[in-house]
Parts: sequence; structure tokens; C-alpha cells
Amino acid sequence: MNFSPVNICLLGVTGLVAVGFYGLLTTRNLIKVVIMLQILVKATVLGLITAGNKSGQLYLTQSMAITVIVADTIVAVIGMAFAIQIRRQVGTLDTNDLSSLRG
Repeated sequence: MNFSPVNICLLGVTGLVAVGFYGLLTTRNLIKVVIMLQILVKATVLGLITAGNKSGQLYLTQSMAITVIVADTIVAVIGMAFAIQIRRQVGTLDTNDLSSLRG
């Protein structure tokens, strides 16, 4: 296998996606879910930058990546705020316990 910078970045993207999905499937804590979603978004940003570098439009993909990072940060802050409020109101962050709160 040729270890060019593009292949190394794609390997990193694959690893981050694998870690993110594994974490989402195994964790039940709301804060850890937000962190795993952050890992998945970072993999997407890395893949976006790699694709832009390969296609020769690096400046366009860098500006798109900055936009994604800003929007993702806002979503993460709101998700953490929801998790804190759920912890204060219910007393737990376990998603199994939260599923029984319907109605």
C-alpha cells in the first residue's frame, strides 16, 4: 500500500468514524453521546479537507470546514446544556432511564 498523505488522511477518517460509531452503539450516557457525535463530525471535516486537497480546491473546503466546525460547536454546546438540564431535572444521564419518561 502506498502511504501518501491522502491515504493516511483517509485511514484517519476511517478510524475516527469507526471509533465514533462504536461509541454511539455502546454508550448510554448523554454526555458521551455528544462526544461521540463530535468525533464523527471531526472525521467528516478531515474527509472534507482531504477531498479538497485532492481536487485542488483547498481554500473552498477550508472555508466549508470552518463553517461546519462553528455550527458543530453550537450544536455541541446546546447538547451539553440539554444534558445538564436533564441531569438536574431527572437525576440521571442514562438513556435507558430516560426512555421511561413518556407521557
